[in-house]
Amino acid sequence: MHNLRQFTVPLQRYMAMMDLQERNERLFYKLLIDNVEELLPIVYTPTVGEACQKYGSIFRRPQGLYISLKEKGRILEVLKNWPEKNIQVIVVTDGERILGLGDLGCQGMGIPVGKLSLYTALGGVRPSVCLPITIDVGTNNKKLLDDEFYIGLRQNRATGEEYAELLEEFMSAVKQNYGEKILVQFEDFANHNAFELLAKYRTTHLVFNDDIQGTASVVLAGLIAALKVVGGTLADHTFLFLGAGEAGTGIAELIALEISKKTDAPIEETRKQVWLVDSKGLVVTSRKESLQHFKQPWAHEHEPVKELIDAVQAIKPTVLIGTSGVGRTFTKEVIEAMASFNEKPIILALSNPTSQSECTAEEAYTWSEGRAIFCSGSPFESVEYDGKILVPGQANNAYIFPGFGLGLIMSGTVRVHDDLLLAASEALAAQVTEEYYAKGLIYPPFSNIRKISANIAANVAAKSYELGLASRLPRPKDLVKHAESCMYTPVYRSYR
Repeated sequence: MHNLRQFTVPLQRYMAMMDLQERNERLFYKLLIDNVEELLPIVYTPTVGEACQKYGSIFRRPQGLYISLKEKGRILEVLKNWPEKNIQVIVVTDGERILGLGDLGCQGMGIPVGKLSLYTALGGVRPSVCLPITIDVGTNNKKLLDDEFYIGLRQNRATGEEYAELLEEFMSAVKQNYGEKILVQFEDFANHNAFELLAKYRTTHLVFNDDIQGTASVVLAGLIAALKVVGGTLADHTFLFLGAGEAGTGIAELIALEISKKTDAPIEETRKQVWLVDSKGLVVTSRKESLQHFKQPWAHEHEPVKELIDAVQAIKPTVLIGTSGVGRTFTKEVIEAMASFNEKPIILALSNPTSQSECTAEEAYTWSEGRAIFCSGSPFESVEYDGKILVPGQANNAYIFPGFGLGLIMSGTVRVHDDLLLAASEALAAQVTEEYYAKGLIYPPFSNIRKISANIAANVAAKSYELGLASRLPRPKDLVKHAESCMYTPVYRSYR
C-alpha cells in the first residue's frame, strides 16, 4: 500500500494494481479487500474508464479472452484455449458503450476484467472460475481506428445479421463448453443490442445485464432505504428520469414492479408514476410512433415538454434520477425547483465516470439548502454545508452484482427471474442501519461489503429455492452461513 500511494496519478495506480494481479493474485485480492474504499475507484469507476480509453498504450498482457469476427465458426475452439476449465461466471462486453464514454471497441476489456476482480474481492467468487471476454466486431470510433496502439480489428462495427450470428454462436458455445449453470453477465453493450440480447437469451441461458438489471437493483435498494428518511411508501412517490436508455428504463421497470408487488396494482398502472425525459423531451403518448420499443411502456398522456426544467415543474416529482451519460444537466434551476416542492428531494446523479455526472454533490446540497438526499454513480467527497457534514451515497452496482452472482452460483440457479433482483434490493436496503441514516446515508459503507454480499447472496438464493429455480439440493439450512463458507479468502496456505 505504501508503494501504491507513492503514485499521484490514478492511472499509474491502476497499472500498478494490474501488474500485481498478474504477479501475485492472492496479494492483489488481499489489498483490495482490506482497502476497498481506497482502491475501488482505482480498479473500477472512475479510473477504469480512463484505462479503457488508453488501454492500447498501457497494454501489457491479455487479461481476458478476445473473440473477434475472424474466429467466426471456431468460437468453441477458442473457449477451449482458456487454461482454466471450470468456469462459473463470464463477464462479456463488445465495447460499444463503455460507461458514459461511448464506443471504445476492443479496449473495453478493462470493464470485464475490473468487474470480475470485484466478483472475487466483494462477492468471494474464486478468481479461477471467472472469465473476462471481449467480443471484437470492430469499432466506429475514428480516433481509435487511427491510433497506432489500438489493439482491436481496424474496421467499422459489424451489425445486423453478421453480429447476431456471432453472438448466437458465442452463447451456444458457452453453454456447450461450460454447461447450463454458467452465469453470463452482459456489460456495456449499446442500448439496442443490450435489450435484444437480454430478451433473446433470458429464457434459455442464465444471463444478467448489469447496466439494465444491476443498476436497477442498486437504485431500488437506495430508494427503499431513503423511504425511512422521507417517509411514506414507494407508491406515494413520483419519479422523473433524465435518460431513457438501459439504466433509466431498467430502474423504472424495477420500481414499477416493486410498487405492483406491494400494492397488488397491475404494472401497467404503477408505470404511470414514472416519467422519462430523453434527448427530445418528455416521453409522452403523442410520440409513441417514433419511440424505440423499450421506451414505449413509459409514454403517458401529457402535452409535449422539451426541456428538463419544464418537465420537473409540470410533473413535480419527489425523486429525480439522472441516467443520461451527459454531465452538468441537473442545473441550479432544476435542483431549486425540486427543493421548492419537496422537503427532502431525492436526487440521484448516476452517470459515470465523475466527469459525466449530472451534478456534483456540492451543487445538489448547496442548491437545495442542504435538504437533498443525494447519490451519485461515481464517488464524491463529503460536503460541509451550514456547519453540517453531508456524506453523499454512491449507487454503485458493486453493491449488488458480486453478492447476486454468489447467490446464483451457490444455489445452482438456472434462470434469472426479476423477483431475484427485488430480493437483492431488499437485502441491501436492510443493511442500512440507524447510524447511517443519521449521516444522511442510504447505502451502507463499502468497508462491510463482504458481509453485505453474503446477506444479498442468501436472500437471492432463498428466493431462487422458493421459485424452484435452484438446482443445488438439498437447500442449506442457514443460507448466510453457507454463503460465507463459499467465499474465497486470499490467505497463503501453510504447507507442512
